Amino acid sequence: MKHYKAVFIDWDDTIGDFIGAAKLALQEMYDKYHLCDYFASFEEFFLLYKPHNLELWDKYGKDLVTKEYLSFDRFFFPLMHGSKFVSTAQRSTVSKTSDLQPQRGDLQLITALAEQLSEDFLHMTTARFSLLPGAEELVRYLAAKYPLTVVTNGFVEVQYEKFDKSGLRDCFAHIVLSEEVGCQKPNPRIFEEALRMNGLSAEDVVMIGDSWNSDIQGANNAGIDQIWIRKSKDPIPVEQSATYYVNTLDEIMDIL
Repeated sequence: MKHYKAVFIDWDDTIGDFIGAAKLALQEMYDKYHLCDYFASFEEFFLLYKPHNLELWDKYGKDLVTKEYLSFDRFFFPLMHGSKFVSTAQRSTVSKTSDLQPQRGDLQLITALAEQLSEDFLHMTTARFSLLPGAEELVRYLAAKYPLTVVTNGFVEVQYEKFDKSGLRDCFAHIVLSEEVGCQKPNPRIFEEALRMNGLSAEDVVMIGDSWNSDIQGANNAGIDQIWIRKSKDPIPVEQSATYYVNTLDEIMDIL
């Protein structure tokens, strides 16, 4: 095994259970704000929200949308396309076209609701934050052997709160956050900033993460070895390679 001088590690869905916390928050918001008025079920809402949210994050990473637009539109879009709202708008519309033209009052209501959901979501997700199984053991194991640096995308106001809530803040020599650097993974510049903070070269470190695009491809673009936590059991696409593959966090200890 290659000897490394430091370890970089992703946060959301590598150490912290972001997906689980987000879904709990969305379910609570669905009930709190009576989103059943817009959707036939929570599942319908989530199926509209999830892919659009991912699309917005991709655009945000390419500087095509702002942080504020992402936070607002990930709720405004599903509200506008909920089956109950669409059918109501269609019935109330007097138009010679096939396009739905909701009344101004509807749009004002949805805009206000989307703004409220956007404001609540970050706080509610953070409140429901928890570590993934085995995460604390892995982080403390790694921190005892290597300088450990978090390299993560996300918003400043919630990420640092999650770091503190985890009880692991003291394990990290450095934290490199996309919003502070001014770019997101997979942009190699965020990895180069982490290297600069550690005073090391790319060949001295390894990156651990769950996202092939953000963590693995991003680290590779910066010349850094990678450990891909691959949770899917589907065959690995030919174009998606990594230095090391694991299925669980505890397997990383066999490598490092």
